[in-house]
Amino acid sequence: MTLQSTGAGVAGDHELRGLAPWFHNLHLPDGRQTAPDHPLGDFPAFKWQQIASVLPDDMRGMRALDIGCNAGFYSIALAQRGAAVLGIDVDPHYLRQAEWARQQFGIDPAQLSLGRMQVYDLARMSDSFDVVLFLGVLYHLRYPLLALDLVAEKTGGLLVLQTLTMPGEEVIAPPDDLRLAERDRMLEAGWPKMAFIERRLEDDPTNWWAPNRACMEAMLRSSGLERVASPGHEIVVARRAANQPAAEARAELRAIFPR
Repeated sequence: MTLQSTGAGVAGDHELRGLAPWFHNLHLPDGRQTAPDHPLGDFPAFKWQQIASVLPDDMRGMRALDIGCNAGFYSIALAQRGAAVLGIDVDPHYLRQAEWARQQFGIDPAQLSLGRMQVYDLARMSDSFDVVLFLGVLYHLRYPLLALDLVAEKTGGLLVLQTLTMPGEEVIAPPDDLRLAERDRMLEAGWPKMAFIERRLEDDPTNWWAPNRACMEAMLRSSGLERVASPGHEIVVARRAANQPAAEARAELRAIFPR
């Protein structure tokens, strides 16, 4: 699946090259691609194919948040389904790419707005969103559970989480109260674990964490969310659970980010 043209004009090759390097391979309205030789293949189109089926085809009247929007592939895809989208990223290079791509696809800035923000800045936003995409960001954060708590607060409908993981797809239900003498259970396959990456992974110093599948789901539960689907490798779709996060967790957020 590729993004569809909405009637924008052809852009010059010099603009495309001037915005390089590209991490998102966008299929532009004129048939060119921004990263046709991407080492991951047609990325992120193949990820979108996994996610698209769990989201409404018609998103008119819905608000969506794309955290770490990069060059805007997912933001554009959501806008093309009719959603009002906010795409955020900390990197001005990616935001310039996203602004240019928005123009090429003929999407009104009023429908797809872009902002330079980090995930922790969500604490100062009062908005909530029907769909939140949190893709390829969690493992780049020094404080992942804090970030997930903040994201959960902004999730009024569905959250789509994708993160680098450590090996291990097993999931066991941890006990309600683990005794000190039972700590060897933490070594069992399926126990929630997260590996800390002290130096670099794939030459990237911002790769800090790699949770296993059980840890992804446990973190979601700890943030007041519950898994509803697993449409692809390292992808979990969640919604707010009937039991909200512990009052202590909410109190910690307000202590760090007073309103």
